Amino acid sequence: MMKIVVFGTTALFLTASSIASAQNSQTSASTSPDRLNAADRNNLTDMRIDLIKAALQLTPEQEKLWPSVESAIRARAEDRKARVAKIQETVGRRADESRVDAMRNRDPIAFLQRRSEALAQRSADLDKLAEAWQPLYKTLNPEQRQRMAALAIFVLHDMSDVVERRRAQLEDED
Repeated sequence: MMKIVVFGTTALFLTASSIASAQNSQTSASTSPDRLNAADRNNLTDMRIDLIKAALQLTPEQEKLWPSVESAIRARAEDRKARVAKIQETVGRRADESRVDAMRNRDPIAFLQRRSEALAQRSADLDKLAEAWQPLYKTLNPEQRQRMAALAIFVLHDMSDVVERRRAQLEDED
């Protein structure tokens, strides 16, 4: 069973990296090469959902509980896309300002309010995701729970790698 998880995860990341590479070659000078277009993001979400579902190998009874989990995953992805778009809009408005003007025009209170709203949205999304997973998780056998834990650890490890790369990029820019 672990072979399925490893194979699926490998396939997901190979596919995701090819999507990212294709996107990089198509990006214009005005966009960051790390950004995927909407279709690529949707494909990546679809692949992640398929990976989770394949790794869990749901029974017919468990399949009945899956749609709410998938909906919560998709809703969370859409909300994240909206948050990123809002950040890009804010950054885009400030792109024309010089560094001195940007520093002079900073509003720390507005920043804190935007950050608070974003964190509240993320919190609400995670609550909805946990709520959607709970009935299904109760029906998982120990082997399915083990595969789910392995996927979660792998995803968290991958997320920490992304955070470290972003942090390194920011340090390089400074």
